[in-house]
Amino acid sequence: MDVRTFWLAGRAATGDIELTVTNPHDGREVGRHSVPTDAQVEEAVAAAHAVARQAAALPVHVRAEALAHVARRLAERSEEIARLITAENGKPIFWARGEASRAVATFRFAADEARRWSGDVQRLDTEPAATGRLAYVSRVPYGPVLAISPFNFPLNLVAHKVAPAIAVGAPVIVKPAPATPLSALLLGEILAETDLPAGMFSVLPIQNERAAKLVDDPRLPVVSFTGSAPVGYSIADQVPRKHVTLELGGNAAAVVLADADLEWAAQRIALYSNYQAGQSCIAVQRVIVEEPVYDAFEERLLQAVSGLVVGDPGDEKTQVGPLVSEAAADRVEQWVQEAVGAGARLLAGGTREGATFAPTVLADVPRDAKVACEEVFGPVMILQRAASMKEAYAMVNDSKYGLQAGVFTRSLDAAFLANRELEVGGVIVGDVPSYRADQMPYGGVKDSGIGREGLHSAMTDYTYEKVMVLTGLSL
Repeated sequence: MDVRTFWLAGRAATGDIELTVTNPHDGREVGRHSVPTDAQVEEAVAAAHAVARQAAALPVHVRAEALAHVARRLAERSEEIARLITAENGKPIFWARGEASRAVATFRFAADEARRWSGDVQRLDTEPAATGRLAYVSRVPYGPVLAISPFNFPLNLVAHKVAPAIAVGAPVIVKPAPATPLSALLLGEILAETDLPAGMFSVLPIQNERAAKLVDDPRLPVVSFTGSAPVGYSIADQVPRKHVTLELGGNAAAVVLADADLEWAAQRIALYSNYQAGQSCIAVQRVIVEEPVYDAFEERLLQAVSGLVVGDPGDEKTQVGPLVSEAAADRVEQWVQEAVGAGARLLAGGTREGATFAPTVLADVPRDAKVACEEVFGPVMILQRAASMKEAYAMVNDSKYGLQAGVFTRSLDAAFLANRELEVGGVIVGDVPSYRADQMPYGGVKDSGIGREGLHSAMTDYTYEKVMVLTGLSL
């Protein structure tokens, strides 16, 4: 099997060590990749630092065409990419195709945003002392971006860091998750086809313990991290003077109010508690149901969960595949067993076979159980009763996380009240919290992170405002 190169300042390179990537479902070898040496990592950082001014000055059409080229090539290779995602991540091919398609859109949106990325003009002659003065307000990159991405969306979450960096003219160094580096390396291959200057991007598949030195490096003034809250906040604490953006965990709630379409809600919640094997920050974890419809909804939900197809992620019919590793599945199993031992009722699932954990539903879960208050990151949901809409919204807020929430209702008033009351970064009305459009602002509050992704939002996050005042103009 060929050994994949990594990408060092825009060119293919190899190091002294090779690592193997395996399929979480059956353990077979998916691919091998070369690992950069410390000297090569230093070379990548030095190149990003050296090219920063040139990158910021790149004409918009150069940046936009590079992004458009990536979108086109991702589309042309979409089936190959989807199968690679499935192989290294264990994500069923159905979901992998969706991720590949979203990555195409992410780069296309970035190309569009790059073309719209212009400054604002302000007349300053609103006071006599500023007669003849005009302000031009532009946004300037802080500098090179260190992009640390997770395993659960090994292509599209890399895209959400790389695309906005290129769009604003910032060099970017990608450190992909050690379990799933191959999709990011393939993206590097496509980026190398563009006319971006050398040093504009690197993809360095290094182990997590080597990332601390990159985080510390003053030549990388922006750190964009997606992953767990403990690691994210340790990064923020490590470099308090850097511009750090964090997309962290959640334990997303779906509220089912008494006026909801129960069949629709049950089908959507069953699927999106278990999609990606629950390995999504916005997978449904807590299901809060108004008392009048609780029993009817529970029956429909359990029926929907029992109908999910669990199995080989390469099978076209599979909806729920393995977790990223057997260790991850074992942790989920322990959390479920702890909850049951503390008095929770197991309504469905609760069994493990290797890295695959059966779709699981729990009720009467103690408030302090890990499956209730932490991020499970597995195919597990808990059912909770609420006496009223007001109590349901309070239960959503009873969490240290605040990423997104879903509210199933037909009431416009209930929807606007949810938007006002819920302490989250996004409220999805009529659907699960797992919905995300790649162009919209995405991020959370509380322990769910700092900053926003979504192309325009991330471009803003990577830049600062700069003001030029023109004097003596005939306005």
